[in-house]
Amino acid sequence: MQIRHHFPIFENSPLIYLDSAATAHKPYCVIEAINHFYAKRYGTVHRAIYPLAAEATESYNKVRIQVAHFLNVSPEEIIFTKGTTEALNLVAYSFGKAFIHPGDEILLSEIEHHANLVPWQILCQERGAHLKIIPVNDRAELILEAYEKLLSSRTKLVSIAHISNVTGTHHPIETIIAMAHAKGAKVCIDGAQAAPHIPLDLRSLNADFYAFSGHKLFGPTGVGVLYGKKELLKQMPPYQAGGDMIDKVTLTHTTYQEPPIRFEAGTPMIAEVIGLGAAISYLESIGMPAIEAYEQELLAYATRQLQEIPGLKIIGTAAKKGAIISFVIKGIHALDLGTLLSLKNIACRTGHQCSQPTMQRFGLSSVTRISFAPYNTFEEIDRFIEALAQVLTQLR
Repeated sequence: MQIRHHFPIFENSPLIYLDSAATAHKPYCVIEAINHFYAKRYGTVHRAIYPLAAEATESYNKVRIQVAHFLNVSPEEIIFTKGTTEALNLVAYSFGKAFIHPGDEILLSEIEHHANLVPWQILCQERGAHLKIIPVNDRAELILEAYEKLLSSRTKLVSIAHISNVTGTHHPIETIIAMAHAKGAKVCIDGAQAAPHIPLDLRSLNADFYAFSGHKLFGPTGVGVLYGKKELLKQMPPYQAGGDMIDKVTLTHTTYQEPPIRFEAGTPMIAEVIGLGAAISYLESIGMPAIEAYEQELLAYATRQLQEIPGLKIIGTAAKKGAIISFVIKGIHALDLGTLLSLKNIACRTGHQCSQPTMQRFGLSSVTRISFAPYNTFEEIDRFIEALAQVLTQLR
């Protein structure tokens, strides 16, 4: 896929960037859209009628429509947040306040990112609910038989990553959602590792909530998206208060706007939303099916080469994976490995990957993770494997 020249970070640079699961680099069009807004079109939104404010409001609102089209949902079901973490916290707070009661149960897998674990722990502690954990097998695949047994009339919500940020496991989300709905439970999907890499049709998927981050989608930091079904959002109280989320305010009482504005307190992240719109336009110009196919080729190519390295074990060998590989090498600490690779201009992630329970499940304290994006190449993988062999010679 010949798109590397679209990204200024790679111009005349030896950098091999294999950490797009953490954050993705930005194409020129995203950077230019943000710069142009700040330099020529900056104004606040929803608060004034002068031209700059009116134009900014129009641009901002267009992105909500654009995101809705990207996901095949309605614009009034799209809430702008700071990112996946805030989106999941919003659901935990607002859905939890409206629907979770003592004795209710929330189900998660045992390999979730902390952002899709800690908010639910807090909610259960506050509401007297119970957290139930769905186990995975040694390939890091959800054990559906165990999931089926955990589901009950007490289950109010299932929250799970579409694609694991550690193992790359692409969970059978359609099946997971259907099984939960059959028991009357709602489903929240952490889409941080899926939205930038695969085609999404949330209407067909039928998730009740879906969250992702702009910065992993080749857009700016500080912006994300929460999709929620309209009928649920209408029943949920505000997450924060102030600014445009109000309808009428007196000194003693306040009424609130309809969703999604109800959940967007204060001056929003205007430039970031405009940058997100540019990023989505960029991805759509390439085509999400083409991106997924290319990344799967990179994944297969890198997996084959890593499997040839003595003492190396890949953590997460699910039949269906996103473009993420985490691994350990016998006798080698991940931090040492990452440090020496960094000296060779290779950027990869080491540590617990913000998922300590996943480490515990596989008896580890840390892993080395590489992850791919459309700007990566097969030549980079060859260079990474060569550098890895050199580093292992130093460490052994």
